[in-house]
Amino acid sequence: MPLSALLERVHALYKPCEYPAAFYQANLWRQSRPLEGLTVLDATPVFDNTFTKYISLLEAGAKLIVGIDDVMPRSEDSVAYLKKAGIAVVAPEDDVGEVDLVLDCAAAYSHLNARIGFVELTRSGVDKYRGVAKPVFVADAGRIKRIETCLGTGESYFRAMNKLGFGSWKNKKIVIFGSGKVGTGLITYAHRYGCITTVVTRPADIRPEVAALAHRVIAADDKQAICRVVLDADAVVTATGVAGALKDSCPAQIFMQSRALIANMGVEDEFGEDLPDSRVLERKRPINFILHDPTRIEYIDATMALHNAGALYLIEHPHAQGLIEPPHEIEEELLEVSRRNGTIAEELQYI
Repeated sequence: MPLSALLERVHALYKPCEYPAAFYQANLWRQSRPLEGLTVLDATPVFDNTFTKYISLLEAGAKLIVGIDDVMPRSEDSVAYLKKAGIAVVAPEDDVGEVDLVLDCAAAYSHLNARIGFVELTRSGVDKYRGVAKPVFVADAGRIKRIETCLGTGESYFRAMNKLGFGSWKNKKIVIFGSGKVGTGLITYAHRYGCITTVVTRPADIRPEVAALAHRVIAADDKQAICRVVLDADAVVTATGVAGALKDSCPAQIFMQSRALIANMGVEDEFGEDLPDSRVLERKRPINFILHDPTRIEYIDATMALHNAGALYLIEHPHAQGLIEPPHEIEEELLEVSRRNGTIAEELQYI
């Protein structure tokens, strides 16, 4: 049975206090079965910690199909485990038949005709959903996503770099491009590790309390200053979320001349095609995806539960239209569970 196989894997790897929101959701939905008989395609990047959200969907009575896409990294071992457990795994070009709900990531499955609607996990996928006839619940638009991006992603960059052998950060010069949710997480953790941090961003985009954690903030259009700090950096990491964002502010030859360890934390190629893949760690792929858990389950748990909750919202609001932000009450319910039963309650005050 797929459910028992997933439970066996999850129980061997994680404690319920590490995924309190998904654990709560699974127990709640086991009783109410809100997705009974519905076909749900879930395109969350597949890693072992993603199994916790699949358990909730199966407990809810859904017929689960897992979607993979070459744009998004995944664990091939986790994919193989799903197939062995009897769960269908498909790619965007496959004929998946009729589906009721698509829990998407980066709009990889926006071409499907989901009978009820879509739930999008990432901000990068939202533009592709504008104008779609069916409603789209945008999990990224809420407060909960900041747990993953502001806390989890920042932590995972340094954990990934440590795995590659770069674990000493005190007084190292790091340049961070971007000050949104992911950038904020990187800035926060760089400060914790004692880095000399320079942030490249539009000054209006960075919150004062975040700017205070950096040694310097440079305007994204100050090309001369940017080139100087990149040439002097020990590490450079991008977090703008925009393809080719760095092409105008810092030419490829500057990155080639720099001694810095260069990494990317988003799915887009923010450097542009002029900079060879070989100059960037992991060939421009998100650096944290070299890890067994690219984001520690404590930091992604509530996001995955909210992604699932979007499906229930669409079922309960059949007349919903357009892009839908997560209602406060849905997020607060999951946050309260996370504070009460989880291991990162103290850190949640920063989101």
